[in-house]
Amino acid sequence: MTALKLFLPLDSTAVAMGSDDLADALGAEAAKRKIDLTLVRTGSRGMHWLEPLLEVEKDGKRIGYGPVGEEDAASLLGALNGDGKHDKCVGPVEEISFFKKQTRLIFERCGVIDPLSLEDYEKHGGLNGLDKALTLDGAAICEEVMQSGLRGRGGAGFPAGIKWKTVAGAEADQKYIVVNADEGDSGTFADRMIMEGDPFTLIEGMVIAGVAVGATKGYIYLRSEYPIAERVLNEALEKARAAGLLGDNVRGSGKVFDIEVFMGAGAYICGEETSLLNSLEGKRGEVRAKPPLPALEGLFGKPTLVHNVISLCSVPAIMAKGAKFYRDFGMGKSTGTMPFQLAGNIKHGGLYETAFGVTLGELVNDIGGGTFTEKPVRAAQIGGPLGAYLPPSMFDLPMDYETMLANGAGVGHGGVVVFDESVDLLEQARYAFEFCVEESCGKCTPCRVGSVRGVEVIDRIKARKDHEKNLTVLDDLCELMVDGSLCAMGGMTPIPVQSAVKHFPEDFGIKQKQEAAT
Repeated sequence: MTALKLFLPLDSTAVAMGSDDLADALGAEAAKRKIDLTLVRTGSRGMHWLEPLLEVEKDGKRIGYGPVGEEDAASLLGALNGDGKHDKCVGPVEEISFFKKQTRLIFERCGVIDPLSLEDYEKHGGLNGLDKALTLDGAAICEEVMQSGLRGRGGAGFPAGIKWKTVAGAEADQKYIVVNADEGDSGTFADRMIMEGDPFTLIEGMVIAGVAVGATKGYIYLRSEYPIAERVLNEALEKARAAGLLGDNVRGSGKVFDIEVFMGAGAYICGEETSLLNSLEGKRGEVRAKPPLPALEGLFGKPTLVHNVISLCSVPAIMAKGAKFYRDFGMGKSTGTMPFQLAGNIKHGGLYETAFGVTLGELVNDIGGGTFTEKPVRAAQIGGPLGAYLPPSMFDLPMDYETMLANGAGVGHGGVVVFDESVDLLEQARYAFEFCVEESCGKCTPCRVGSVRGVEVIDRIKARKDHEKNLTVLDDLCELMVDGSLCAMGGMTPIPVQSAVKHFPEDFGIKQKQEAAT
């Protein structure tokens, strides 16, 4: 019997494109041909236009075939049992331009290994960071994170080391690590990809954090729309406990740490850290006033280190290779790499991990290949549904925290959503307010009421009713929401609105009005 080993993603995107059906078809066809087939379900490589991407190892390289479907099963097995020639062959995967130019520190194993094999994880450098951390005291680990320059990848870009030192220095009988995996921003999927494709990286990062700050319990707050991630994470946690990576004696060190997955209920506001903590405690998911900071009084009133998934997944590489190694990537105060997620109307959508400093134009046009419709790009929204809309004239801006902030935008979670010339930015501005109406927790008036008034004002502007007056009202309303909202939900809703007015005034009737006056 001929033996054959293939690699096929179990990632949500690949499944949505038919990878489970392909797996079944390959199994049936292999049985018919008497082929001893081993099908390893991996994470995704992040090249979503090629999904499902089937791979076979040959001469030390992984050769890809994609996008392939169940109808290709017979011809694929025929080709793979012969000379490998097939019209869906894309060649060595790591030589594909989109993949080859990346700098993968966080996602280096994603799409390569079996995500549920701890043996595979260790063979590819996993646990080196934890083993090093276990030789140090908590203060030294916190200092390493501080020196790396790592900043929170959830949106705010707050220095991670400061958070770690604050929690470590807090006096308490119990401390927690809480992972914000409630990835709700439009055009973002990095958290999901790493949890489905390399869950032990997150587990390792959480354990290192726990050892560093003196926490013994961790929670992963996972959005309800991620059932595959839930299954993979829970299976990975079982394997980690069985191997002594979690429990009462982590890696024989005497340290105690365990992790639990908690499923959210679909509220965008629970991506805000204090709302998330309320939800974890079984309360209504609404924003808490700060201070006190969660680092001092967080989950159940105890010191809590709250990070998003990518922040903690950056930690194993920092500990394994050192703060200086990590700090050498990026630019200025934006160190390390960022998994940028290219979505919307784009030809080559997917995840592209690279150092900070790549320009928006390079991401959209060179790497993403421009629009899927092949019409000219008109705008790109970065940083999720509350991020700024930027025109092509600003695409030469480097993607780093300081540059984006100076230009009225933000890196956020790394999502880049592309629009072609058919987009109406007034409608997009209206959507920002509509989104806030739907997702506001309702605790503060500027957000709860301001978003409703925002929709009404936009509608009056669209109807050219008291046009100049309502443009002034819109500006005042945005200022009030920024200054008066309790959290970033209301405070950031004006960002897409104001950027749309500033960079695309003609969609709001401003340009036409000025031309008529002249």
